[in-house]
Amino acid sequence: MKMTQQDMARLLEITPMTLRNWRKDKPYLYEIVRKGFAFEEVVKKSKSNYEALKELEASFKL
Repeated sequence: MKMTQQDMARLLEITPMTLRNWRKDKPYLYEIVRKGFAFEEVVKKSKSNYEALKELEASFKL
């Protein structure tokens, strides 16, 4: 699930306007924040895939 700027702002406990200002005035900071959220999403997907693979593996051991 892709997060909106409003979702990111809410999690960071800042206003969406602050996030937009970072995007305009501090692009490096904004990019770090955006990549941090993207990294977290990839980790969640990886954990989910790992759990699914473990279940599949267990079903073959029966």
